[in-house]
Amino acid sequence: MAQEKRNERTLREEARRAKERIKQGFWTTCRSDMSETLEQARKQGLNESKAGQYFRNYVTAKIAGEKEDEFYLRVKEMLLSEGEVSDAIGRLTDREYYNGLTYDEKQRYTLTLSEKYLRALERFRKECEFDVLHNA
Repeated sequence: MAQEKRNERTLREEARRAKERIKQGFWTTCRSDMSETLEQARKQGLNESKAGQYFRNYVTAKIAGEKEDEFYLRVKEMLLSEGEVSDAIGRLTDREYYNGLTYDEKQRYTLTLSEKYLRALERFRKECEFDVLHNA
């Protein structure tokens, strides 16, 4: 019963936020921005479908109030200041934490860090490609 009330309050809060977005013209602005983004993609010969998907993900994150992930921000800062470097994993490694691990744990940590880096790199490349459109 208490869980239902919490869910109901959450649903009411989300409904209030949605109503506020409508009142403030959020969706009108989004529609306009989306059209402009797709037009820019068309002019630059980019895949409109991918540009549209990128924009939808951007808006969804904005609505959800998602904050940038700290790891991604570190990767982004490194890529913007120095570009892609051969020792990226070494630079991103938390040395204090790493030094306290066993050999097997170090291997897992490095593999996990590599996977996170590759996802962040892919996200960065998409942002670079489509932020040109969004900020044009």
